Amino acid sequence: MSNYYLPSGLPIPVPEHDGLSKPYWDALRKETIMVQRNPHTGVYQFPPQWICHDTQTFDVEWVAVEPKGVIYSWTRAGHPVHPALRDACPYIVVVVALPHAGGVRMLGNLLGDPRQTIRIGTPVEAVFEHHNDSDPQFTLLQWRVAESR
Repeated sequence: MSNYYLPSGLPIPVPEHDGLSKPYWDALRKETIMVQRNPHTGVYQFPPQWICHDTQTFDVEWVAVEPKGVIYSWTRAGHPVHPALRDACPYIVVVVALPHAGGVRMLGNLLGDPRQTIRIGTPVEAVFEHHNDSDPQFTLLQWRVAESR
C-alpha cells in the first residue's frame, strides 16, 4: 500500500533543463514553498519566470511563503488522463490562491475523500508528499482542508 495520493507510474516532475524552477522543487524537499518576488516592488509571481512581471527587470528573487491558502478553483477528475491513473479516479485537483503572497496561484491535489464537498474560498494547508524511493527523489505539494481552530 502506497502512502502517495496518486499511484506510482506517473512522470517524475523535475526542473527544466535551464534550472528556472529548481529553487521551487529544492524548497519542497525541505517542506517550504518558494515563489518569486520583485525585490523593489514586492510583487509576487508564480509560476517562475526569468523576469519580474511588473517591471520587466531581471532582478527577481525567491522567497519562502506561508504554506496556507484558499481554494480558488477546483475540478474532480473522473477520467484517467494517464494509464497509471486508470484505477485512481476520481481525484480532486485544486487551484490554491496564496493571499499572503499577492494571491499567486498553485495547482495541487486536495487530499481526503475524493467525493467531498468543495467550496471556493475554503482555507487549505500544504502537505509535502516526499517520494524518496524515486530516482531522482522529489516532493509534491498537495493540499488539505485546514482544521478549524
